[in-house]
Amino acid sequence: MSATAPDLLNKLADLVGAANVLRAPADMAAYLNEPRDLFHGVALAIVRPGSTQEIANVLALCHETGTALVPQGGNTGLVGGQVPDGSGHAIILSLTRMDRLREIDLASNTMIVEAGMTLAHVQDAADKADRLFPLSLASEGSCTIGGNLATNAGGTAVLAYGNARELVQGLEVVLADGRVLSNLSKLKKDNTGYDLKHLFMGSEGTLGIITAAVLKLYPRPRSVETAFIGLKSARAALDLLMLTQALAGQDVKTFELMPRIGLDFALKHGANTRDPLAAPHDWYVLLELASQSEAGLHEQMLHLLQKGMDAGLIEDGVLGASLDQRDDFWRLRELMSDVQKLEGGSIKHDVSVPVARVPEFIDAASAAIMQAMPGARPVPFGHLGDGNIHFNISQPIGADKQVFLARWNEANGIVHGLVAEMGGSISAEHGIGVMKRDLMAQLKDPVSLQVMRAIKAALDPKGIMNPGKVL
Repeated sequence: MSATAPDLLNKLADLVGAANVLRAPADMAAYLNEPRDLFHGVALAIVRPGSTQEIANVLALCHETGTALVPQGGNTGLVGGQVPDGSGHAIILSLTRMDRLREIDLASNTMIVEAGMTLAHVQDAADKADRLFPLSLASEGSCTIGGNLATNAGGTAVLAYGNARELVQGLEVVLADGRVLSNLSKLKKDNTGYDLKHLFMGSEGTLGIITAAVLKLYPRPRSVETAFIGLKSARAALDLLMLTQALAGQDVKTFELMPRIGLDFALKHGANTRDPLAAPHDWYVLLELASQSEAGLHEQMLHLLQKGMDAGLIEDGVLGASLDQRDDFWRLRELMSDVQKLEGGSIKHDVSVPVARVPEFIDAASAAIMQAMPGARPVPFGHLGDGNIHFNISQPIGADKQVFLARWNEANGIVHGLVAEMGGSISAEHGIGVMKRDLMAQLKDPVSLQVMRAIKAALDPKGIMNPGKVL
């Protein structure tokens, strides 16, 4: 702790209350490591403000003293964006006390929420008002809406509703010097200059702190149909996607692609799981349709599945006959990432390519990885409808975990090289953080990087906002 640190911490305590400035190592421990245990940091303190004004006061003090600040929501990020470096000079600004529902406006189909509300609580509040907030992630019980917006989260409903940034009408943001940008607008039309909210969504806290948001609400579906489908190839899945969109249109909510190896891992390690189909298949699709009409969706799904079988795309399939059965289907999909750690080391990639090239990408990346790393087990799965594939690689059976993980950069070079060739992105929904920061200079358009740096310099001239992340 530097000579000025005690004075800084005392001033922070004056601003947010002594109980909300955590200094003891035991109290700070949970904030300093991310879920996969890949990134570890050291902080001067954890500061937990409870209002926008308190956040503004904290940022003004940090700006005045040149104190680095790392914003953190539910600490569920997977690229290290929410963890400080090892210097111990930064504070972590935890948003979890900012968890109030400010308003629901059914006429405008909006709700105003504070950044620290968990995504599950946001969903529940919408549901109680007979509305739908469609953003859905495996970590929704602990991730916060502020973190979702700061990383432009994706999830399983992007095909129907878009990424997080497409679900926002307005934002309240505290800037690096403590000024509050208040634009909690419900307007659907506003052409008065730059749409500033898009600067902050996806910026990972490097430009300002999102403190509240106006979220878009949708009519709650009156009927839902879910099918678990077996196919022979990812190409067949792509053809089925096109057939599904042609026949079901806006009723298509989810189209998730899964390989047999991923299902095997989930069945092996997941509690209370069973294979939905009688025989194994090389690939699977979790398909969900949702409609505001109470009748007709079941028949539409049956018609779609029959057309898929007639076209030779579907080998077998089963409809969720009850809510419990649909939950069982979803559980298999949601387990697919977590259970890989029980198979040893896993090198993970969150990438996107044009939808039409997903099968080509999966085939090419799998072949290249297995040639470079004999015995490695590719587990590509994800959101086929928007081209977002989590190309994860499990270690060879019996291999040394650390030796395998030491080849992470080599695997990155192979996978990201193919992504670049196909006009894709190295970060589809998880963000850049620390993990992919150095790749930006290699793969991002140079002019785009220059513009990003200019924006950063204008809004955060002292470089205190989440330093070392993204750029």
